[in-house]
Amino acid sequence: MLIFTSVVLLVNAFFNVIVWPQFLRRVSRDDRARDEEGNATSFLRVHQVLITLALTIAAVSAVGGVVGLVNAATAGQAG
Repeated sequence: MLIFTSVVLLVNAFFNVIVWPQFLRRVSRDDRARDEEGNATSFLRVHQVLITLALTIAAVSAVGGVVGLVNAATAGQAG
């Protein structure tokens, strides 16, 4: 079960790293992202915060997945 959970965490991290930066590019090109003076709007800032949180969770998931796989491999060698 540890290996399965670790793989799910790594797949989650991979998915988030692929999807969210592309979404941020789309959001930043949206007309609602900047006002008439070129300043960032709350639309852009909110999406930047959400994407930053998603990528932070992806990093934590990746670390958890690697740690889980290392623990599974270590437990397999000890037993």
